Amino acid sequence: MTAESKGGTLLIEGGHPLRGSVHVSGSKNATLGAMAAALLVPDDCVLENVPQIGDVEQMARVLRSLGAAVQWQDAHQLRINASDLHDSSPPTELVGNLRGSFLVMGALLARLGEAACSPPGGDVIGQRPIDVHLNGLAALGADVSQQGDKFVASAARLTGATFFADYPSVLGTQNMMLAGVTAEGTTTVVNAAAEPEVQGLAGILNAMGGRISGAGTHTITIDGVRELRGTRYRIIPDRLEVGTYAIAGAISQGEVTVRGGCLEHLTSFLSKMRETGVELHEEDGALCVEGAAALKSISLQALPYPGLATDLQAPMAALLTQAHGVSYVHERVFDNRLLYVSELRKMGAEVVTTGTTTAIISGPTPLVGASVRALDVRAGAALILAALAARGRTEISDIYHVDRGYERIDEKLSNMGAVIERR
Repeated sequence: MTAESKGGTLLIEGGHPLRGSVHVSGSKNATLGAMAAALLVPDDCVLENVPQIGDVEQMARVLRSLGAAVQWQDAHQLRINASDLHDSSPPTELVGNLRGSFLVMGALLARLGEAACSPPGGDVIGQRPIDVHLNGLAALGADVSQQGDKFVASAARLTGATFFADYPSVLGTQNMMLAGVTAEGTTTVVNAAAEPEVQGLAGILNAMGGRISGAGTHTITIDGVRELRGTRYRIIPDRLEVGTYAIAGAISQGEVTVRGGCLEHLTSFLSKMRETGVELHEEDGALCVEGAAALKSISLQALPYPGLATDLQAPMAALLTQAHGVSYVHERVFDNRLLYVSELRKMGAEVVTTGTTTAIISGPTPLVGASVRALDVRAGAALILAALAARGRTEISDIYHVDRGYERIDEKLSNMGAVIERR
């Protein structure tokens, strides 16, 4: 289902422990960055381990609107050729559905000397200012302004500079990398985001001939090069899928093996999972999860990397409804990412919020099936997880949100014993 296919429903009968293994897909967010990077060259870029999800399909539409050819070579291999790039301004109706689409701003500015893009869309989870993006491009010498509903940037030649980011924004850091990789001189991004997806973008840019160092730390150095070339690059595993399926095994009191992930990207998450009493161990690079008979309440904070990923905050909250005692969930990345709480309450969860960033969860509470609605990608995942533990049948509508970020989640869960039906 693509991002344009609104609606969709999952029916889940709870109470069935998951058993078996699941292989995670490539990272959604790393894929979007790599797709933007392909705009920098007139050559073929072949991306491997690409997830077939709504957000990737939407990004493909954005690239095609600019003149790039985007074709699936097989189920998880995408070929992009931007030799006929003819437009520097994607249609508003396309970028309005996808936050990651704003990455074309830095790539188009570097390739064509100009770019115009409407404020990006995506999940409604609070203020996500783009000042870091615009200020960063201006630091490289671009003339940046707002004209109508679009932000416009232009520069005959970008010049390297030292830029201090007010906030370690993942997309803001990536836009600086895309714009700075062919700028004249050296660009240093201080207070850069350190997420694995930033490291992934550095990986493909370096494979294309770039000279980027420090990705994974909070200071990234970009030595500008005159020319880049096409490449073949494998997308990193989706750490958020690893976390989601690990929680699925735990909340269903099952035994699940999650394969194909990179556990080094999940240190904070794994630590918090162990705190709850869930049994975890690594076996040949796979994560083996065994649900605990009695989960323990904890306090957690969603933070920039290497902290617990904000995208795993809602799934963790679902798990904590089954923990003994009072758990505290603090969202430190976005200011309004607790909208899922009202849906969990419909299933019997005892959750109260203080402001828009803290949830207090009392447990364990017996969850019961209900009709609920996925409000965004990760909120929808949290409801699926809660449904696995609930008594009776849960109906989750607007499942297209989940399809934007998870590849065939219903099939993967069904293969491990979940009773789940798509309508």
